[in-house]
Amino acid sequence: MGALRTPREKWVEEGLRVLAAGGAEAVRVEALAKRLGVTKGGFYGYFADRDALLGEMLDTWEREATDDVIERVEREYPDPRERVRAAGRLTFSGDWLRPIDLAVRDWARRDDAVAARLRRVDNKRIQLARDAIGTFCDDPDEVEARSLLAFCAAIGSQFLAADHPGRSRAEVLARATDLLLKLPPGSTAV
Repeated sequence: MGALRTPREKWVEEGLRVLAAGGAEAVRVEALAKRLGVTKGGFYGYFADRDALLGEMLDTWEREATDDVIERVEREYPDPRERVRAAGRLTFSGDWLRPIDLAVRDWARRDDAVAARLRRVDNKRIQLARDAIGTFCDDPDEVEARSLLAFCAAIGSQFLAADHPGRSRAEVLARATDLLLKLPPGSTAV
C-alpha cells in the first residue's frame, strides 16, 4: 500500500488559515508543511511553486466568498432583504471567511493582481445588494447609495473601535441594516 498524500485541499485550507493570521508574506511552503506535519515534497506534487498555491487560495476564497454565498442565499432566502442580511452574515462574520477577507484586502493594497481579484469579488457582492434593494427602491441613485452604505457598514465595522453606549455593536449594525433596507424598528426580518 502506497503512502497517503496530504490532499491538495489541505494545503489550500492551511494556506488560507496562515493568510488570515499573518498575511500573504506568512504563506511559506516549509511553514505549511510543518503545520500539516508533512514534508514539503508533497506540495510540489500539486503545485509548481508558491505562486500557484497563492492563486489557488484566491480561487478558493473567491468561490466560497461569492459564488457559494450567493447560491446559498438565493436558494434559502426568497425575500431580497433577507438575502442581503444573510450574505453579510455569511461573509463578514464568523471565523473563516471574515479573517480571510480582511487579509485579502490588506494584500490587495500591495499587489495589483490581488486588487483586481478583490474588485471582481466586491462587484459581485455589491450587485447582490443592488438587486435586492432595487426590488423596493425605484431611484437608481438611492439603490447605489444604499448598496454602498450597506457594504461599507459590513466591511468597515470590522475596523471601527468606537463604543455604542447602551447598545452592542451587533444591535447598532442590525438597526443600520434596517435603515438601509427600509425596515421599521423592531421588524421581524432576518
